[in-house]
Amino acid sequence: MKFGFYTLGCKVNQYETQAMEQLLAAQGHEIGAFHEPCDVYIINTCSVTAVADKKNRAVIRRCRRENPQAVIAVCGCYPQHAADSLEKLDVDVIGGSGDRAEFLQQVIATAHTKVKARVLDEALKRRSFEVLPAGGLEGRTRAMLKVQDGCVNFCSYCIIPYTRGPVRSAPISLAVQQTRELAAQGYREIVITGIEIASWGVDLPGKPKLADLIEAICREVPDLRIRLGSLEPRIVTEEFCSRLQKLPNLCPQFHLSMQSGCDTVLKRMKRKYDTSRYLESVQLLGRYFPGCAVTTDMIVAFPGETEEEFAQSLVFIRKCGFADMHIFPYSRRPGTPADKMDGQLGNAVKEARSRKAIAVAEEMSRDYRQKMVGSVVSVLFEEEDGAYYIGHTPNYVKVYVRGKDLHNQIRQVTVTELYKDGVLGILDNCGIM
Repeated sequence: MKFGFYTLGCKVNQYETQAMEQLLAAQGHEIGAFHEPCDVYIINTCSVTAVADKKNRAVIRRCRRENPQAVIAVCGCYPQHAADSLEKLDVDVIGGSGDRAEFLQQVIATAHTKVKARVLDEALKRRSFEVLPAGGLEGRTRAMLKVQDGCVNFCSYCIIPYTRGPVRSAPISLAVQQTRELAAQGYREIVITGIEIASWGVDLPGKPKLADLIEAICREVPDLRIRLGSLEPRIVTEEFCSRLQKLPNLCPQFHLSMQSGCDTVLKRMKRKYDTSRYLESVQLLGRYFPGCAVTTDMIVAFPGETEEEFAQSLVFIRKCGFADMHIFPYSRRPGTPADKMDGQLGNAVKEARSRKAIAVAEEMSRDYRQKMVGSVVSVLFEEEDGAYYIGHTPNYVKVYVRGKDLHNQIRQVTVTELYKDGVLGILDNCGIM
């Protein structure tokens, strides 16, 4: 049979889609593009906001409209908490965010029998880490390595603890084994990812620390770049930084989850740090990794956020000097405490505050990239775009150069000027790495 996939949401979803592709290919099935005629379409959903749910439904409706005879299966976080709503969308197989192998078996069975089915468990009762194959079917430059699932932070705006369940961690031995396999497949960079990787190890015997895992992975593949996914700021300590500083192949880019630069808003969000602790993490990283890129996410117009609180956030992000930011207007998520809070703000306020925050973020990004002009950087090239080849530096700045046949090569580049959302550079003639 021929399967087409559509993935919404986070890197973990992307990882799990690639794993499902591999599981099906190993059984002799064909993996096609989602826009091609297929026997089965699998939609891997996100449910982090109500907006994400709307996107899920739109994709499902369009898929059914364009493929009335095909089997349509939906998995991920959305059906995990809203399975009943999917029956109204004429979905054939309703899965969740767990046990992808069982889900695929049911999808194949439904393709033969035409009998609709549900494959759902109770996420909050999960206790074991689901082992899935790492990597993808194509020769990509960068691979994701999922080492953790679940979250127990229960932030007031977030549904994910209910759709993903408690923390489950991959043992170091499994992570190292999959790292070795990814290296053998020809990847040049591995991104360590999970729902909340800072909590990795809390469920394992002896409660190992995330730094233990990072050290093991980096030392296993000294010639590969290792990049970290999103980090909870409290994990950044003197010990954490001093240990990671000794790993030459660790990419100096750190995405520290923030959400707000105002203490009163952070408290309403039920985040477990304040701006003082957050700034301490930023400064520690800057001291141990000079010139590193610290990036973050920010939610604007959270319920009850006043103009003064928003202004405090703008002052704070300037103090942090982020290399890049993702700005999100608050989106109500039914089933979370924040959805019932007083002081819900309108779209006009959300849009105005988003524009202001984006302007500050873009200014900081330009400042960060401007400091790179004249320097020589290492670039992993990934894709061609017209006359340019595009890649990323270890600190994840996008680099454009004129060149051909650079895919999956690491080359030295002299940065000449700012360009679009990155920098423009000239290839060094020192050869291929």
